[in-house]
Amino acid sequence: MRLGVLDVGSNTVHLLVVDAHPGARPLPAHSHKVELRLAELLDEHGAVSPEGIDRLVAVIAGAAQAAEDKGCEDVLPFATSAVREATNADEVLARVRAETGIDLPILSGPDEARLTFLAVRRWFGWSAGKLLVLDIGGGSLEIAYGIDEEPYAAASLPLGAGRLTSGWLPGDPPEASDVRALRRHVRAQIARTVGEFSRFGAPDHVVATSKTFKQLARIAGAARSADGLYVQRDLTRKSLEEWVPRLAAMTAAERAALPGVSEGRASQLLAGALVAEGAMDLLGVEELEICPWALREGVILRRLDHLPT
Repeated sequence: MRLGVLDVGSNTVHLLVVDAHPGARPLPAHSHKVELRLAELLDEHGAVSPEGIDRLVAVIAGAAQAAEDKGCEDVLPFATSAVREATNADEVLARVRAETGIDLPILSGPDEARLTFLAVRRWFGWSAGKLLVLDIGGGSLEIAYGIDEEPYAAASLPLGAGRLTSGWLPGDPPEASDVRALRRHVRAQIARTVGEFSRFGAPDHVVATSKTFKQLARIAGAARSADGLYVQRDLTRKSLEEWVPRLAAMTAAERAALPGVSEGRASQLLAGALVAEGAMDLLGVEELEICPWALREGVILRRLDHLPT
């Protein structure tokens, strides 16, 4: 069957169309992505602005039309951090439902972590042993740990690259004092959750997903995306520690000129790097591997698991 997954995230609204059936890996057939930056369309009270709601409704309507055009039998929509934490989330969801016909469920942070963990487990298989999974989105950082398909522990922290950039790093390039303040904030937040994961012992394999980690690995020397899904891509804490001060000294335009860094995400890369560095340091991670599957694939896999065989 052909399925669509509609991910309303803090940075982008992304429709992923796949051909899938139970027991087989989902095969991507089409991708429709709009960079909305919903997390930046909140007012001073934490509500999505009227303009933001209008733009969101229009983008979702466009994605729904694309899903119909591509022959999707079913569309699995969900929203994450930006809508989840908006003070007018109910109004946003009501407008989306009334004007597009789409009921947009909101995933909790821990559910995001669990579904991402499921995707990573399926990608690497049982031989990967105990997995520690990190995922930096636009609005939040997800961490999950376990040996089965359901993690022992899953957490979500308000440490997304977009959220932190807009809230802590106004300059371009940012002031050194702002970078230090954000670094302290990030590490204090992560430190509160370290015990929840360290009590299970050292993982056998540490994995990261998300655009932020992929871009950080790329500028540190990992293979290009054009080299294919099955090329191993790693990121070491040492290389990250070397890159953080370099990124802090750059403007967004200079970061966008780095290999693998998109213009739309360049402004957020420093904040993402500070979160990645803090998580790796506090969780005792020297090296991690990038996984091409993440939350969207986890949603698809969970849906396929519940189809009759």
